[in-house]
Parts: sequence; structure tokens; C-alpha cells
Amino acid sequence: MPTPAETGRADLTREGALAVLRFDNPPDGFMDEAMERDLLAAVEAVEADDAIRACILTGAEEGVFIRHYDVGVVADRGDALAARGLAFDPGRPVPEGPIHQAMRRMQAGGTAYIAALNGTAMGGGFELALACDLRLVADAPGEYGLPEINLGILPGAGGTQRLPRLIGAAKARELMLLGETLDAAGLEALGLARRVAPEALPEAARAAAARLAAKPPAALAHIKRLLLAAQDLPLDAGLGVERTLFCDLMVREDARRLMREAAQGGRRITDEPDADPAAQEDR
Repeated sequence: MPTPAETGRADLTREGALAVLRFDNPPDGFMDEAMERDLLAAVEAVEADDAIRACILTGAEEGVFIRHYDVGVVADRGDALAARGLAFDPGRPVPEGPIHQAMRRMQAGGTAYIAALNGTAMGGGFELALACDLRLVADAPGEYGLPEINLGILPGAGGTQRLPRLIGAAKARELMLLGETLDAAGLEALGLARRVAPEALPEAARAAAARLAAKPPAALAHIKRLLLAAQDLPLDAGLGVERTLFCDLMVREDARRLMREAAQGGRRITDEPDADPAAQEDR
């Protein structure tokens, strides 16, 4: 019989230019070591396939995206490390695990990732959603956030770094230090996710993924790179990278075609790039 650390799954399916990654670990919907490994393997497969332009992440269980990381697994790791007498110093960073590698690949890669939050996502599940490019949340009961402090630990998969960059330091500090969670309306109020009717969530996620998949891939990848760099680079350095990547896109064939069509009145800057210029309304 499998141990708890071997049960969780992250299953990847392909739908044309879209991929869907579903998390499944009944009855509690926890993330565990097996799901971590599956997650990393799925992200690596997505990033290696140039035909996949967008990937949707969602939960297979009704009302659960990923509840949180299996606390029993973390407690066992703590016991094992304590038994070895290990001590930890920020001057010697702990190496990345599969979940950290997966999130780094998601943010640095050229694929667009959409979290379709069909239910509760706390701890590691919420951190995974924070690493996505877009988030949609079902307007239904669910808990979202980083309440790890209530167990004497902290968000260990990027939450302390990504949440303040998304919503600001003051609100992130309040949520994490108090160990509070939010509902779907709270996520939307903070600008973290857009609320969608539960029954419409799968279609809304596919529509968002299809729109992202239709964008010029080099432009999407460069914008993702710049948004990530903006978190760390001084302004002058970031502006220099931006100017350089702007010029890199400006000389590409697809950009020159789209810009020329706009200059000739065949499309507007707000039209989707895959729209047929001949079908555009006179404006």
C-alpha cells in the first residue's frame, strides 16, 4: 500500500496549443512529494514543447485546487533533520526542491500559466497559484492564503517573496503574520484573481488560455522576462533590458506584419493578433 508521500498526482493532458495540469490527491487534496515530482516533470514537458503556448492548472477534486502541503510529510522531514542535529544559516541557502524548480521554470519560461482555482488553495497550493501569470477563482466557498505561521513555520515555496510583489508589502505582512485566509471575493478585491461562476470556471480558463496562446510568443516571453526582472533589477538596468528586448521584437517578421497592418488601418492595437485584418470593422 502506498505511503502518504507517494499518493498525490499532477496529471498533464494536451489540448492542441493548450495543456491542462490537474492535481488529484483524495480525500484531502494535499500536495506531497509525489505531486511535487509530477509537477516538475509536467512543467519541464510543457516548456520543452514549443507547440504548447498556455497551460491551465486546476484541481481534479470539487472545491479543492491544492488544499496545502501535507503537514505530516513536513513534520516527518523536520523530525529527520532534527535527529541529525542540523542547523540552518541563510548564508548557506538550502537547495531547491522540485516545487521550487517548477515555479522558477514557470516564471522564467515562455509559456503562459493560468491558475483556475476551483476551490481551496493554502500554503504550497496558494504559492503555486502565485507563480502563475493569471488567476481565476470560482465564486464559491474556499480558503486562500498563507497561514503557515499558525503551525510555527513560514511559507517555504516563494510565498514571502511573491505575495508582497503582487499586492504590496503592508497587506502581505498583515496576512502572513496574522495567518489569515481570504475567500474568492477577498482575492478579487486585492487584484489577485478574477471571480468566475463555478460552473463557468473551466470555460473561462480555456478562453483566457486561448487568448494567451494566440499572442506572439516572443513578445509574451519577453514581457514575462521583464516583469520578473522588475522585481530585482534597479530601474535603470531594467529600462535598459526593456529597450533591448523592444528592439529585438521590432525586427521580427510577425511584429513587423502586425504593425504594418495597423499603420495601414487594417487593425487596431487592441485587436487580437490572430484576428483576420480583412474581417475587421471599419473604425
